Amino acid sequence: MRIDLHLHSTFSDGKLAPKELPVRARREGVSVIALTDHDTAAGLEEFAAACRKRNVRGIPGIELSAEYGSTLHILGYRIDTGKDGIEKNLEKIQLGRSVRNAEICTRLRKLGADISLEEVERQAGGGIVGRPHFAEVLVKKGYAPDTGAAFLKYLERGAPAYVERYRPSPSECMDIIRRSGGLAVLAHPEQTTSDAGELKLLLGELKEEGLWGMECKTSKQTAGQQFQYLSLAEEFSLFPTAGSDFHGSDHPMGISVPDDFLPWARLGVIL
Repeated sequence: MRIDLHLHSTFSDGKLAPKELPVRARREGVSVIALTDHDTAAGLEEFAAACRKRNVRGIPGIELSAEYGSTLHILGYRIDTGKDGIEKNLEKIQLGRSVRNAEICTRLRKLGADISLEEVERQAGGGIVGRPHFAEVLVKKGYAPDTGAAFLKYLERGAPAYVERYRPSPSECMDIIRRSGGLAVLAHPEQTTSDAGELKLLLGELKEEGLWGMECKTSKQTAGQQFQYLSLAEEFSLFPTAGSDFHGSDHPMGISVPDDFLPWARLGVIL
């Protein structure tokens, strides 16, 4: 079967609305999908309704960025938006994004790029504003030939317009997910570290704090990485998950896995 448990929509930095994701999934033969927007659960109601309408199995999710020395993202599955006020728990994270976005605009203008926050917010279409939206506006206005160049010149870590933002600790991220009825999963571990020893140490710490799974099969991992991550998941008694980190770009949706890859009933699948 083909599944994709890592999709983004227009409520964060994806190109498709939540209601469009099940349509794309059916077209590409993907059996189970999860909406995991950055720092928001706002699109989950629309997503759930569209899954039911299109007869696609969906999982309500989220992706939280944790404070760490490198990229560390925690996916949450089985999110219940009515439980313990998840959006209230996310307010501090979203405020940190707002402060960061204003400072990015200030730095870009100092660098000679005439970019306003209002333009970037329009580019985000009312969803969570992130650096990809800044990159898209920079390209539109001719300050970079493509979004990759925009990140390299202005927005990536170490670039002149890069600004740190508030991120909760990994433990706090998992607590937000847990209090929302969810299951915490380490996303794309290859982005966190290429050092096997560091990853093992991290997994041990996260497991003690409630980590449920690890994303072991993605479209960007090598076969060797997938073997390593599946072995580590077994060693730490973590459930392996699979997802493409889909943003609506040209790469296809879906990862092939065995039918019994996951205990679907525990993931809060929308039927």
